[in-house]
Amino acid sequence: MTRRLLVLLAAGGSAALLAGAFAFQYLGDLYPCTLCLWQRWPHAAAVLIGALALAFGGRVLPVLGGLAAATSAGIALFHTGVERAWWEGLASCNAGSIAGLTMDELLNPNVTVAAPIRCDAVAWEMLGLSMASWNGLASIALAALWLLAARR
Repeated sequence: MTRRLLVLLAAGGSAALLAGAFAFQYLGDLYPCTLCLWQRWPHAAAVLIGALALAFGGRVLPVLGGLAAATSAGIALFHTGVERAWWEGLASCNAGSIAGLTMDELLNPNVTVAAPIRCDAVAWEMLGLSMASWNGLASIALAALWLLAARR
């Protein structure tokens, strides 16, 4: 495979994972937790890096794309550990959404506060793996594609 094709596959994979995450959120009403949102940013960076790599070529950009995919994999695997109670999540993972409200707003019965989306609760799973776990596996594969592209 050529470097260009590998970059297209890797960046396209990140774009597909982002599209899937947004579909689950907006079509499936599965709202993301803090760690879910964090996993999206490196994929967005990988898509941008992919566009730059296709425009300019070279080995540096595929290495950066690989780092972006590996970053998403690391966050996803950390998230998997939180979901499986292997370790504690971040404080922001299970914080309520009342932060920033004034005392008047908290006491006002007309102010609605959405329930927080917990990082330790699995919202969706397939074959015993959560969405975070699948993202971790896919991100590892994408990182490998990026690194193959860098070697070409």
